[in-house]
Amino acid sequence: MKKHSIFTALCCTAISFILISCGDESTPEKEYEDTTSYRDTVSRPSSSSNIVTNPENIVVVRYKVSNYKKWMESYDSRDSMRNANGLRNYVIGRGVRDTNEVMVAVKADDMEKAKEFSKGAALQSALKKGFVTGKANYTFTRVVYQDMSSNMSDLRAMTFFKVKDWNAWKSSFESSRQVRTENGLTDRAYGFEYDDSSNVVLVVAVNDSAKAEAFWNSDLIKQRRKESGVTGDVERFVYRVVKKY
Repeated sequence: MKKHSIFTALCCTAISFILISCGDESTPEKEYEDTTSYRDTVSRPSSSSNIVTNPENIVVVRYKVSNYKKWMESYDSRDSMRNANGLRNYVIGRGVRDTNEVMVAVKADDMEKAKEFSKGAALQSALKKGFVTGKANYTFTRVVYQDMSSNMSDLRAMTFFKVKDWNAWKSSFESSRQVRTENGLTDRAYGFEYDDSSNVVLVVAVNDSAKAEAFWNSDLIKQRRKESGVTGDVERFVYRVVKKY
C-alpha cells in the first residue's frame, strides 16, 4: 500500500518530519552496495512477552537525501522540534537498493497534530535548509502488532498494499505466519493507514534473503494475497535498520 499523502513503520519510515535531512553524498558507503544480500541470522522464536498489540500511532516518512552523514547530523539536531510537536524518535532505516533513500519512523502522541506539522511552514523550511531532496512521502499509521524481539535481523522489508477488508486480511495473514517463517521472514509489525483501514503497512525482518526473494516472486504468495483480499499493486521497500531509539 502506497501512501498517496504520506510504515508510513513497520516504521519509521521520525516524523522524519524533521527529517530535515539529506545531503551531498553521491557515493554510497561500501557496506551499502546495491544488493539485498547480507549475513543470514538465526532467529529464536519470539516470546509472547515481546509481542505488543496495544495500538500505537506511528508516522513513517520516506525520502531521498544527497548526503546521508550530513542528513543524520541534521536530523539528530532537530529533537526539540519533534518533541514540541508530540513526535518521538523510533527507528531509522536506510535503503538497500538505493542507499540515499531513508525511512524514518516516529511515534505520534496526537496524529492530527502530526499531520498538521507535516504540512507546516516550519517543517518545509527545515527540509529546504537540510539535505532532503525531492518530495517526502508520509504514511500515518495505526500499528496494531509489533514484535520487539532483540535478536531480530536488522534487514527489513516494508510493504504497502490495499485490501478489501482489514479484519479478513488480518485473520488470513496471521494464520499463515509459519509459511513466512519457512521462507526466511519474521513478522515485525503491521497496521493500517490512520484514516483508511483498507491501506495496510507491513514490516518483516528478512532472515534469509534468497528464500525471501523467491517467496516474494512465487505463485504461493500471489495465491495467499488473493485469498486474503489484497487488491492492486504491492510496493516493497527493503532497508537496513541503522538506528533504534
